Amino acid sequence: MGGDDFADVRLWAGELSVVHGRFVHRFNREEPRQSALGYMRGLIAPLERKNGWTLAEEAGHAGPDRIHRLLNRIEWDADEVLDDVRDYVVEHLGDRKAVLIIDDTGFLKKGTRSAGVQRQYSGTAGRTENSQIGVFLAYATHRGRTLIDRRLYLPTSWTDDRDRCRQAGIDDSVAFATKVAIARAMVRRAITDGIPFGWVTADAAYGYSKGWRFELEQADVFHVMATTRHDTVVTRWSIDHPVHDLFPGLPRQKWQRRSCSQGAHGPRVYDWARVEVRPWHREDRRHWVIARRSVRRPEEISYYIAYCPADTTLDELISIAGSRWAVEECFQSAKQECGLDDYQVRRYPGWHRHITLAMAAHAALTVLRARTLDTEKAETDPPRSSTSASPRSDA
Repeated sequence: MGGDDFADVRLWAGELSVVHGRFVHRFNREEPRQSALGYMRGLIAPLERKNGWTLAEEAGHAGPDRIHRLLNRIEWDADEVLDDVRDYVVEHLGDRKAVLIIDDTGFLKKGTRSAGVQRQYSGTAGRTENSQIGVFLAYATHRGRTLIDRRLYLPTSWTDDRDRCRQAGIDDSVAFATKVAIARAMVRRAITDGIPFGWVTADAAYGYSKGWRFELEQADVFHVMATTRHDTVVTRWSIDHPVHDLFPGLPRQKWQRRSCSQGAHGPRVYDWARVEVRPWHREDRRHWVIARRSVRRPEEISYYIAYCPADTTLDELISIAGSRWAVEECFQSAKQECGLDDYQVRRYPGWHRHITLAMAAHAALTVLRARTLDTEKAETDPPRSSTSASPRSDA
């Protein structure tokens, strides 16, 4: 390991200690306090496999007992720790133009005892697999993006069997909730707690919900939500007009070729157009249906519903729509770098504990990277002239 690697390790360890300091008071004893810090350090360590034994060895423990106690037996509230992690994120990355992004990700599992597991579609695998599904809320700004809320989805095969739930540590008060209901609760909580943000976005699995879009509009929360071609909107001509019927006759000049974000192979370029709907609303707000058309395969068109200030440009709406990929980047980096999917817990509380500590580690790395980019930018930007930076004395 070279000098730069040692420097990186010291930086990571230091920032993990900072975020750990935000929630260390949530533990009543020294053992879980130190175990939590050791666990996070193990999650970001370059280990080939991350399990109870390897994480215990990385933390200097003789065996995995302390790790197992931390995740399964010692009393601590993962939701309280999450609040502290979220406050840390807001303190360092908070931005009133931030985008809240909802999405879910799958965790492939064997057997039938892990909380919430069943054969269900997993976007991670791209097919139906035996898996758990977690619903997440990401916080994206121009300086970085990370995850700030999470909940394990419980199918009705679980919530209809309370004995099975109790065996997995799922309290009788935890009822079935759709993924959309979980998403709504997360965003509602962010609003109630005063998290600074400007927009909400989600893919069509969530954006198709008219009820959720209406709730956001009633709260005057701006959003760009993907939807399906079968969705309907109110126009001048119809109470329920299919969104896919709004664009075939649109003049060519109404389509704009734009990149919405950077992908693994370069800019994600599409043709974009928008049509105003619900014209009889308040003067300072607008509703739009946005179409995103593939350049190479123009028959492939995706749709979005937007609610925004009246002066919002199409380019701004495209930028918000494109920000949805930030949550995919969060999942990828949190799994690869922070062990988000490296866990052996089966019980409901243990899942939330592991995921919360992995999110804390990811938040620390995100803040550290943002700080490093700020430093690099300050070093490369030319200094501003004192003459041009201040008004003339004789003006």
